[in-house]
Amino acid sequence: MAKGRRTFLIGGGCTAFIKASIATRTTEDMGLEAATKALLDAGITYDTVQMAVVGYCYGDSTCGQRALYNLGLTGIPITNVNNNCSTGSTALYTANNAVKFGQVEVALALGFERMKPGSLGTNWPDRPSPTALLNQKMEEVEIASLGLNHGPGAPRMFADGAQEYFQKYGGNTEHLARIASKNHKHSVNNPYSQFRDGWSVEQVLKAPKITNELTKFMCSPTSDGAACCIVASEDFVHAHGLENQAIEIVAQALTTDNPLAYESNSAMEVVGYTMSKNCADQVFRDAGFKEGEGRDQVGVVELHDCFAANELIMYPALGLCGPDEAHKMVERGDNTYGGKYVINPSGGLEAKGHPLGATGLGMHFYIMSKASEAGPMQAPGLFDTKDIRGKYGLVHNVGLGGAVVVSLLRRPEFFKEGGEDGRDRLGYNHAHECRRITMNDVDKVNSKKESSPYLMQHAKL
Repeated sequence: MAKGRRTFLIGGGCTAFIKASIATRTTEDMGLEAATKALLDAGITYDTVQMAVVGYCYGDSTCGQRALYNLGLTGIPITNVNNNCSTGSTALYTANNAVKFGQVEVALALGFERMKPGSLGTNWPDRPSPTALLNQKMEEVEIASLGLNHGPGAPRMFADGAQEYFQKYGGNTEHLARIASKNHKHSVNNPYSQFRDGWSVEQVLKAPKITNELTKFMCSPTSDGAACCIVASEDFVHAHGLENQAIEIVAQALTTDNPLAYESNSAMEVVGYTMSKNCADQVFRDAGFKEGEGRDQVGVVELHDCFAANELIMYPALGLCGPDEAHKMVERGDNTYGGKYVINPSGGLEAKGHPLGATGLGMHFYIMSKASEAGPMQAPGLFDTKDIRGKYGLVHNVGLGGAVVVSLLRRPEFFKEGGEDGRDRLGYNHAHECRRITMNDVDKVNSKKESSPYLMQHAKL
């Protein structure tokens, strides 16, 4: 098992994910909202935070400091990270390790993004993209075995992965449509979602084509948004009476590509199949399970469905089914309420949106918020310590180029029901209600020792 001490999520916050570039919000005000909600949820002030890690992909250096300085200038270490679509979970991984290995008692992970509309692109056209060789490999695989596809680079790569799965094991675009429709129907109950339309399978299939396999409603949109999680040690949890809401990070891993991504001539490997498999296997090993075991104790999964194609091929990569059973899992309904797992009850990236720096943290927020009554989004039996099924929640967040983070979460054995929790401190249940913050909220959690009136004069909510 991995060394280090136990760590816990004690607070989380999220903004609504909104259409990219509508120019109504900045990364600073979105970051302030998410961090304020997380601090209120945890019942602590920014003075208590000993370090922060901030993730974003599209922004200048030190955006993290600018967002957090509205809560105080306490001199703590603030590190900014960028790991493509896994940026948010990378921020959490970094913060979690600082607590796990005794560097600090409490750390804050924040992620945000303000994006341009349309498909992902580079901000640096004067130099080669770090994913250029992945795109080249994609085209070589198409020529060798799949046939030429079309569309922007990212959806094309993931669509190729699905096409390879279809050729090997069966299935077709209708399975992708069923995944997308499932996620869009889940999103109807999520007040943070960018889309809450509940598209049917037929509507998904009739949407404009993006690649040979993917329609528009099978693809995640570009989005603006922010999310935040606070990690603490077990001693901190007990000292602050947070036993009624702490969620344990039982195991967490970050892995990067292996040679198969470039050497196997496999479209599934180009988009990180083995990278994700290795990460999930490591997490379950670190949690104390034998090889291939533990998945039957997972009830809810927030899985990186940047495209419906990726959700399909990640089912077996994460060990949720056999290598050839992903499309059968869709047919059985084992990816939604009433089935074996509830996958993406939030609506997933396809429906709730995908602001890169916030996505992974938002996934963790959705899982931990279901420890309380999450209304229509509640997954039956999640974190039920008396029922092995649903004991754990699983998070999977991947970025091409590449990096993947997988987290295994549970309610700890010392859980105590009752008493004040985040719902009381926020004044509402943010598991199924989204509200903007006020300056009064900020005043409750900002630094009481080291803050700047000058900065607060320019703070916008």
